[in-house]
This record gives sequence, structure tokens and C-alpha cells, in this order.
Amino acid sequence: MSISEGMNPRQMEAVEHTEGPLLILAGAGSGKTRVLTHRIAYLIEEKHVPPYQIMAITFTNKAANEMRERVDRIVSFGAEQVWVSTFHSSCVRILRRYADRIGYGNNFTIYDADDSRTLMKAVIKKLDLDTKRYKDRALLATISAAKNERISPEQYRKDAGIDWQLQKYADAYDEYQAQLQANNAMDFDDLLVNVVELFEKCPEILESYQERLRYLMVDEYQDTNTVQFQFISLLASKYRNLCVVGDDDQSIYKFRGANIENILSFEKFFPDAKVVKLEQNYRSTGNILAAANEVIANNKGRKDKRLWTDSEDGPLVGYRQFMTGFEEAEYIAGEITKKVRIGGRNYRDYAVLYRTNAQSRLFEEKFLMANIPYKIVGGINFYARKEIKDLLSYLKVIDNAEDDLAVLRIINIPKRGIGAASLGKVQEWADFHNISFFDALLEAELIPAMGRAASKIRSFTSLIDVLKAKSEYLSVQELLNLIIEETGYSAELEAEGTDEAQARLENIDELISKIVTYEDEAEQPTLGGFLQEVALVSDIDTVDENSDYVLLMTLHSAKGLEFPYVYMAGMEDGIFPSYLTITSDDPGDIEEERRLCYVGITRAMKELTMTSARQRMIRGETQINKTSRFVREIPRELVDMGREYEASRPNAEPDLRQQGGLYGAMKNLYQMENFKPRQFTVKKADRLEYEEGDTVRHVKFGVGIVRSIVEGGKDYEVTVEFEKAGVKKMFASFAKLQKL
Repeated sequence: MSISEGMNPRQMEAVEHTEGPLLILAGAGSGKTRVLTHRIAYLIEEKHVPPYQIMAITFTNKAANEMRERVDRIVSFGAEQVWVSTFHSSCVRILRRYADRIGYGNNFTIYDADDSRTLMKAVIKKLDLDTKRYKDRALLATISAAKNERISPEQYRKDAGIDWQLQKYADAYDEYQAQLQANNAMDFDDLLVNVVELFEKCPEILESYQERLRYLMVDEYQDTNTVQFQFISLLASKYRNLCVVGDDDQSIYKFRGANIENILSFEKFFPDAKVVKLEQNYRSTGNILAAANEVIANNKGRKDKRLWTDSEDGPLVGYRQFMTGFEEAEYIAGEITKKVRIGGRNYRDYAVLYRTNAQSRLFEEKFLMANIPYKIVGGINFYARKEIKDLLSYLKVIDNAEDDLAVLRIINIPKRGIGAASLGKVQEWADFHNISFFDALLEAELIPAMGRAASKIRSFTSLIDVLKAKSEYLSVQELLNLIIEETGYSAELEAEGTDEAQARLENIDELISKIVTYEDEAEQPTLGGFLQEVALVSDIDTVDENSDYVLLMTLHSAKGLEFPYVYMAGMEDGIFPSYLTITSDDPGDIEEERRLCYVGITRAMKELTMTSARQRMIRGETQINKTSRFVREIPRELVDMGREYEASRPNAEPDLRQQGGLYGAMKNLYQMENFKPRQFTVKKADRLEYEEGDTVRHVKFGVGIVRSIVEGGKDYEVTVEFEKAGVKKMFASFAKLQKL
């Protein structure tokens, strides 16, 4: 296959510029992955660069795998030696060799979001912080933001000055990091921060990687944060062969620490950089691109570019407004059903995008009633389910016994009768002697007043010692099967005999299948390697493109995907953009929301339909919102408001162009001074029977985990992550959750 085959002039210009810094401004659907893979092939085939000197970094495992597969198809020899991975995977690979240089063991554990929250709750308890004032999520978000800017606990405390509340945050940050290091664990942010620290403390290690990786390519550069920029800058500082690909119009992760200035100021950091714009789109029709261009043109903080295509204009962008959110969901469900059954389309051709996870509920209800198969991206992660977390914790303890969280999770699974008082004494012993919790368990018989609990603890530690010894020669699959057999985990679920227990057994079977796949594909499968792989899985990596279901997801989750037919729901001011964004003093907030809208529009390949509701229930109250300003920014000639289709329906929603009829009557009604929408009231309980982290059951959504509880004036707003139904926000009085 010729490297230039199927490439346009601008793409080839980017491919052939191999020396020095290069910024590729790649608009949505402009073939950036093709450019990156062909550039790798060009370096190997034409420039004779050894494949092992090339590094390509992406943001998801899915993108990394796609890039590697494409390179394999183009390059005849050596493609497997190209370093293609995500930021986090790259950092783990480096730290597995050199973490001991910065005070960690090389077998460190990677904490996911749930692990971090569990640890932070322990920190809050240890510091005796007021749980109403200091929430674990808020503390973790603050710490994450600090790490993204490489602000250490010491610097954070110094910056806090005399602000006593910020000093409490500094206390939590300091203790959180101390506990992580004591557990020989790192959270996701630490992976990057620690690699940069390693490079700065050990210049000889940095130089070895600079020599090893002389050509660097970074995808989705607009989403990088400060510490990622430092990581890349250090690697590229010697040979300066840095190619970054991104689109400032798709920078939508400010809330995660992404710094749009990294791409906007690239030429400032690298004055000799070459800039190539990719503006020809290969994904969407002309009318969809025209709408996207008109919306994003309202942003001031952007580089000038305009998408275009050789493809046909296609249908106009659809817009439908409904009286309520129920009617909106009913319409979308009906349209998908009709087009699949009559039009011969597949369910997987459709995606419904919305601003917040809470908007999924109505679509789930309508899709269930219409028998439409669907998958929610962003629901409860497979690896966050109880039975999976339990078995993975056994594997983690075998791999790294210093991981106190994992030890505490499994010490009574199955039930061993080791009470909280006994565990408290072990923790005190560990703290006093400055040893890990597991090491303190090994000394249980030396701890005063342990009584009969000491023999029960000895039974547990003996099991772990046996499993650890056998892990030296057993495969990961054999080790997991042994854990299941020795603990009686599956036998206990089988004896339970409920549908829920059966579902958990099926999840365990799926975990075993995952291990088999890992061991078949990995060059040198290890227990640590498997734990590393599952720790770095993201929601989008679980999407199976061959399965026939409609995808329901937030606009943030949709980035990087494309669908023939897209519905963007909830297009109302107050929903999208959100009320907080509209009232913000920072103009950058509304620009980020507009970029998010641009991302949503450009996911559509053939048809795009935007929908809104005149009135929508939010937090138990009916709100009336205007059509989203983003819809109004699309020129009228590009929008189909459905007059012909709606007119054929006897009870149809009116065309927005009509000023009379039902729409005119409703408009006049809303403007009446004494008009008030219906209000819904709730009775607030004095206290709830469940807390954050508890497992609960909902009469409709099934079993889930309470993720947050926010006390409001009228009721408690409870966020629950259900195993099958995903994340739901609900009022406690309506939800009637039962603690399990």
C-alpha cells in the first residue's frame, strides 16, 4: 500500500514534515488518525527511522488499539515495536521500572475512582473533619486539580495562607498522599506527576528515554493538562521532533484540568513550529458541517478554520420542540423504531446525546416500553461491581500486600467474624509501629486484648501467604479459580439462588473470560500486568461497535465517536448551556459549552436532529426554558422544523415558525403575569437510613451504590449508580430506596 494513497495535499504535508515541532490543527472528521498512522509509516519506510524510536500517545485504549492496527496494515515490518499507548499506560510502563527511585515499590497498586473515594473517607474520619462541610468528592476534585498543575501538598498549604478552610483541604491532601505512599499506591493523577518527578530527579533516566523515543506524536492535544504538557516537553526537549494533533474547537475537558492554552499557544512554546490545517471533513454531510461552523464561529478564543466537504449537502438539521421531556423521549423512541423496522436501519446506527447523565432516565423508560435495545455509556463500570471488586482485591493483595484498602475489603469476605473493634486494634498497632495493615495482621497475636480474633486473622493471613506462594507458578486464570475455590465465593452465590446472585455469577464468568483474553494477547502475561490493564479501562473502551443497540451517552462521552444518525436532546437554555454557565462571570465557560455543542453536531454523519421541551421537571419542579442559544445560532435556512411531517399528525406539535395555534396560545399563556407552572412538593425525612457508599435497592432500577447525598431545603438529592440502569439522581422521598 502506498503511503500517499488516499491522502489529500494538506494531509501529505503533515505526513512529510518529520523534523522539528509540528502542530496539526485537525478539524472534526478530517482524518487525523489516518495522518498519524501514515506519518509513522513514512518515518519507518521513507526516513528509515527504527520503529522503536517512535512514540504515539492517545487518550483512550480504544484509540491506541485502532492506531496500532492501522499501522500494522501499512507497515510491512517492525510496526509492533512502535510505542503506541495512552498517557497513563505510558507512565505506568516507565514507573514499573523506576518507581523505586522516587520512594515507591515497582509493584505499586493503581487506585481507581472508587478506591480513591474509599481512601478519602478514611482520611476525613482520621482528621475528624465535618462531613457536611468537607465532602470526599470535593476534596478529591481539589486535589486532582492541584496535581494537574503540579502543586504539591506543601505548596498547596503555603498558597492557602491564613484561610482556615483551605488549610483543612491542605491537611486532607497531605494525609491522602501519605496514605497512598504507605499503601504503595498511586491514583491516576499520580502516574503523570510521578513520572515528571522521576525525570527531574533522575536526568539519566530522562536522557535514556529521549534517546529511545526520538519522534513523538500526541493525539487530542487540546485535552492535555499542565503535567501532561510537562511530560511531553521533557521527552521532546533534546531532539524536538514533536508532532501534536488536535482541534481547539473540541477542547471540552476543562473540568478535568485540560488547558486549552497548550494548543492555542503551541507556537509560543515552539516558535519554529510548522502549522498544518486539516479542514476537509470526511465524516459529515455539508449541511451538518455548515451548522457546526456557524455555531463555533461565535467563539472568540479559537484558531480560524472552517470545515468543508466534497460530499453532498444531505438533509437539513432537524429541530423538534415538544411540550414536555416525556414527549421528547417518546418521539425519539418512535422515530428510531420506525426507521429500524421500516427503513431497514440498525439500532447501532443511532445515538442519543444529552448534557447530563440524569437525562437518560426518560429515554430508558421509553426504550424499554418500545423494546429498543440500548446501552448507557457511563453507567456502572464492570470493574466497579461488588463481586468483581472483591475478587480483584484478592489479586491486588497477592500482588501488593501493602495495599491496605484491598486488605480491608476482603478480610471478611467470606465472613470470618473479625469485628470492627478487632480491626481497629490492628490499625492502631499498624499506626504505632509504622507498618502496613497486613504486616500488623501478621503480628495479631502480639496485639493486646485481641482474644479469639487472633486465630481468625491468622487463618486469613495464612490463606494469603499460600495464594502468594502459588502465584509464582500459576497463571492469572488458575490463581483466580483457586481464590474462588478456597473462599467459596461462587458456591455462596449459587446457594443464594436469586436472580441477583445469578447475575453476579455471570459477571465472575466474564472476569475469567477477560483474564483468558489478556493471557492470550499479552506477550508476557503477569498478575501485575493484568491488574494494570483493568485499572486503566475507560467507559468508552467497553463500547462494542458490532453489537446492535442504541447508545445513550453524555456529549462528553461521545467525543471521538461517530454515528450515521444522532439525536441531541435537551437543547434548552438552562440545560445546555447549563444555568450555571449562563450566569457565570467567566466568558470562557460559555465558550466551552459551545465547543461541546460543536462536538455533538460533528458526531453525526448523515442526519442530525436536535430536540427540546418547553417545560421540563428538574429536581421535582417544573421549569420553563427557552430554546438553546446554540440552536438559535444555526441559520434558519439550515434547519428543518418538521412542518410537513408534523402537519400530517392530528395531535402534532406545532411548527416554531407558526405564531398562531397552540404555540401562540402557550406563548401568550406563559407571558401572563399570574401564570405559574405546576409545583411538586415533597416531604423531607429527618434522616436517611443509608449513607454514601451503601448498597441499596430501587423498586424499578434494581441494586445500586449510593454515590452522593446532597441535603437540600426541601429534600435529599440522592445519586445512585445502578448496576443495570446506570447513574440516577432522585429525591429521597420519591425514590424510597431500601438499604441492603
